[in-house]
Amino acid sequence: MTGMLWEALDAVEWEGLATGSPVDSVDDVARALRGLALAGAEATEEDCYPLYSLVTSEGCETPSVTAVALPFVVALAADPTLSTGVRVELVELLDALQAPALAGFDWTEARALLADPEPAVRREALPLAGGIVRLQERWRLETDPTVRVPLLLAFGEAIAAASDEAGSGGAVDEAGSRAVDEARAVLAALADGDDPVLRVAAVHAWSDFDRDLPVRQLDRLIEVYSDAASRPRFEEAWYTPGVEGPWTREDVVRSTARKLGHDLDAELRFAVRLAGTADRTGDAALCREALDVAWRLLTERRSVEATLLPLAGALLTSPDGAVRLRAANILAVLGPAAVRYADRLAALLDDDAADEYLDGTVAEIARWALSRIGDPRALPGLIGQLRAQEEEQGRGYANADPRRPSVTDVLVPLRAHADVLLPAMREAIRQGGPRGGATREFLVVLEAWGEDALPALPDLLPLLTDTWTSGFVLPILRGLGPAAASAAPALSTCEVLDSPGNHALVAWTAAYIVGDRAARLRLVGDAVMTASHPWYGPIDTLGDFGADAAPYAARVRFAMENSTHGTRLAAAVTLWSITGRAEPSMQVLEEFVLPIAEGGDGFHHFRDALRALIRMGGISPAIRAALLTVRQSDRRLWADGGYPMIVRDKELRALVDQALAGRASS
Repeated sequence: MTGMLWEALDAVEWEGLATGSPVDSVDDVARALRGLALAGAEATEEDCYPLYSLVTSEGCETPSVTAVALPFVVALAADPTLSTGVRVELVELLDALQAPALAGFDWTEARALLADPEPAVRREALPLAGGIVRLQERWRLETDPTVRVPLLLAFGEAIAAASDEAGSGGAVDEAGSRAVDEARAVLAALADGDDPVLRVAAVHAWSDFDRDLPVRQLDRLIEVYSDAASRPRFEEAWYTPGVEGPWTREDVVRSTARKLGHDLDAELRFAVRLAGTADRTGDAALCREALDVAWRLLTERRSVEATLLPLAGALLTSPDGAVRLRAANILAVLGPAAVRYADRLAALLDDDAADEYLDGTVAEIARWALSRIGDPRALPGLIGQLRAQEEEQGRGYANADPRRPSVTDVLVPLRAHADVLLPAMREAIRQGGPRGGATREFLVVLEAWGEDALPALPDLLPLLTDTWTSGFVLPILRGLGPAAASAAPALSTCEVLDSPGNHALVAWTAAYIVGDRAARLRLVGDAVMTASHPWYGPIDTLGDFGADAAPYAARVRFAMENSTHGTRLAAAVTLWSITGRAEPSMQVLEEFVLPIAEGGDGFHHFRDALRALIRMGGISPAIRAALLTVRQSDRRLWADGGYPMIVRDKELRALVDQALAGRASS
């Protein structure tokens, strides 16, 4: 085998051929093929990696070298002297190499791998079958459970493909039609059979051409997953091509939930019933997975909140720490609705249980939940906890998963408790200094707290001497206004990164703290007029001056008419504040509101537009209709993943209600 491959490789004219990779050349491909042929049993999976330069990238032409190299890849994949791992890698590569440009290639030798002695090779070769007929032929002969499960799943895809072909006017030959009927019969029998793993596999396969079967089989699926004895059987048999290692029961549960995704009620019932059953039977792994499904639903749809609230409340007392952590996260994002569970949450403030795959401990999330409820038991130790979080090294999390909230998301809503929280925050700022891990986050909070941040003024002044923090202190001083007049000497020595814009911020701040409104207007107005482009100036700040900024109205209008996105929005709001007239500003605001009612995701600008509408005190008929649609929608009004999906959604919906309460504009 090696000799024949070597001779054939030597006969290839490689010159003039190209790969699809900027890294691996044609010489690398030839070298990799020769290396595999020579290494035999000593070859490794990494030796195959240069061959992925043969794959056709999306939207690109098939590399010219691919058709030449393909026969060698097939021969190596069939070579029994190579290790199973290497052969599986090569078969996976063959699947990736299938492309319209290679339709004329004779895949007979590749499809022969469906009958290979190695189950792992047979399993990986299933995508090479080329249709339902060969899959059905393989099913009649296949006895290995690790191949039978992916075969069933392949049945579903093939039947769906045949149905699509027939639906689009394509022809399905007699053999194909017969194979489809036989495959459907196999799936139907197994879906009602006694083998739990094959039953679930059959239901999954059937869902590819009948998505409602999992809904109809919901009770039986829950029964299978809730049977602890069936759990190891999934790892023994559930493999799929292209995935290294077996699927766990929990992996399959996650997949089933996705297959129920078109029916929110069914998917929710699936998660809640699984979690409840798992809690009663002490099946912590299943309960965690069910709560993960519930969390995903909670981040996507607001209508699930009422159902998940009592489930999470009950699971706060679970003996499994990872379950308690997930339950606490659900209650935290639900905010005041979780008030009935405040005592249970307070009992968890010393609970250090965690999950290796999630961010935060039960205690940290329980404290956040209490803070969102407004329970003062959250306050002791809160600043220290948040400081430790920000100073933590190597923190990592997935955006979509439950995680600890940002410092600002915790503290900004707690402005009413500033008198309690400020002493610890000030101490943290003093100890951390300008480069402290939590300092800048705390400064953002102080800016949001406005005048309530005044007691911290002495601790802010030293931070003006460091460019790392000075830009965060300046807006706090502007918010305090004349109450921060004592900061003038420190402001005169403020260090900022050297740019005209930063130096202008210092000058504006000086005018703010001495209460010189005319000077402030002149400085801001000059910055708008002298900006290299009108939308580069502080147009939004100019809006603070109302009609007094009339000399700059033409410049603001020009910016509105000649910019896009946030600058256009800010200019429109500022123009209204100057003129007091709803139009043309209202038409611009419609551009940022109406798309949300149609499924758009420009939520940041939508939030700014809502705040502007509330200030204006009126909305157009088109905006009213859009906001009524938005208010009735079930989707979350945010797109960043994880807890912000729920928290921001609630914030935006509150703004929607406020905007709708305003009078209609003419």
